Amino acid sequence: MLINTYSAASVGIDAVIVTVEVHATPGYDFTMVGLPDVAVKEGHERILSAIQISGIRLPQRQYTINMSPADLKKEGAAFDLTLAIGQLAATEIVHSRLLSQYLILGELSLDGHLRPVHGCLPIALAAKNNGFKGVILPAENANEAAVVDGIEVYGFEHLTDVIAFLNSEQPATPVHVDVNELLSTMAFPTDIDFADVRGQQEVRRAIEIAAAGGHNIIMIGPPGAGKSMMAKRIPTILPPMTLSEALETTKIYSVSGKLRKTPSPSAGMQTGTSAGLQNSLIVQRPFRAPHHTITDVTLVGGGNNPHPGEVSLAHNGVLFLDELAEFKRTALEVLRQPLEDGHITVARNKLSVDYPAHFMLVAAMNPCPCGHYGDVKHPCTCTPAQRHRYMSRISGPLLDRIDIQCHIDAVDYEALRQKADGEASAAIRERVIKARAIQTARFRGTSIHCNAQMPPKMVRQYCQPNAEAEQQLRMAMNLYGLSARAYDRILKVARTIADLDAVVHPEQPVSNILTAGQLLQAIQFRQLDRSDWGE
Repeated sequence: MLINTYSAASVGIDAVIVTVEVHATPGYDFTMVGLPDVAVKEGHERILSAIQISGIRLPQRQYTINMSPADLKKEGAAFDLTLAIGQLAATEIVHSRLLSQYLILGELSLDGHLRPVHGCLPIALAAKNNGFKGVILPAENANEAAVVDGIEVYGFEHLTDVIAFLNSEQPATPVHVDVNELLSTMAFPTDIDFADVRGQQEVRRAIEIAAAGGHNIIMIGPPGAGKSMMAKRIPTILPPMTLSEALETTKIYSVSGKLRKTPSPSAGMQTGTSAGLQNSLIVQRPFRAPHHTITDVTLVGGGNNPHPGEVSLAHNGVLFLDELAEFKRTALEVLRQPLEDGHITVARNKLSVDYPAHFMLVAAMNPCPCGHYGDVKHPCTCTPAQRHRYMSRISGPLLDRIDIQCHIDAVDYEALRQKADGEASAAIRERVIKARAIQTARFRGTSIHCNAQMPPKMVRQYCQPNAEAEQQLRMAMNLYGLSARAYDRILKVARTIADLDAVVHPEQPVSNILTAGQLLQAIQFRQLDRSDWGE
């Protein structure tokens, strides 16, 4: 008897439907084809044990199993449940009536319990896009898959529960998650706030501009000046994630196995209102802060079985590189392509995978090895040659891709002791959200979401300096020898400054014209182009 069951395999952050064909004939043998890896093949032993311990007698047959498409490598234990149901259906223990309507996935333990697997969100989206009625999977993954609207998601604890459902012996309730409630109630972290920051008004302004336009920023200053403290508070002023951003970010964490598991539906999770559902959808913008000892592959992704790196895990959020000059030169250089293109391509012998990588790069570093170059209170003990070697660890092409470069001074005693809090994150965030709303209206109908993502054609359209601003920009280009990329990025930053000015002065209409003041402020943020830290 020939039976088809359906599952899916993750490719990048998407999923491809896999048809599992099971042919049972008289005899006693087991053959599996279709590029299964070792974990898939070992699933046969788990399946036999799970079926036996569950009290089910599987007739002795010659099973031939094909996993199509045959040229796509099948990896992991997520096919256990699909293969088990296929063999049970081929011997008529499970009815085949519902098998064509659902994608089935899950790892089996030896006693038949279902264990959670990776990549359930992309698989649920693939089920919806390919016309399946729903998904059958482990209970711990149900809330993750249920964020996809328009399909039925059933989470089960044991193999026997799946069999009872497919044989219409035991009714089950689809898991439901209220996505809009998650987005509205869990948008911002609350344990840290910019109100904790004392002084540093110029740097706070630079960070606000960076957040409003999605610009990359680097802060250079002595130890203890507050670089890391302010960087960690950037997520508190970023705008809330849209549903499409939340889904795309969650897909990355899902295939990486970094999405924390949620309580099972049997524990009262069907309504989508109980605690624990916060792990089914990432609604806070990611903040990734890898250590400077990170390897190239861990940073950008890859490996024998390609997986997303830190640049993709920071998608739609912040990638914070503290002590930038301490990172390996090779690791930093691989950032060039994702910073420019917004995605990273991992190529292997028989596979090429694209991972999204639209992130806001926030970097911090000391100005020299001792950390006190330019500090009026602590003399620098480094020689010019040492400072030059230190700064040369960061290549010019990488710095060119960082829109805002600002120096940060140590905070004096009076600023530290002031009783009044600084401006709260909520107030800054309100301005950032309004500035992003202007950009959303500007780029409506395109794939652009913020000023930092504008291609050159849009820069020419929306960033038109007036005569005075044009003169100032020409002088800066000639005086500092700025590159064409720096020219575009100055205009983009000036565009964001103009948007923030429109937020503060809503009575003034938003235009494509940039003033000299806005251009000068943007030029001021190219400090590494205007200073020689090696002297």
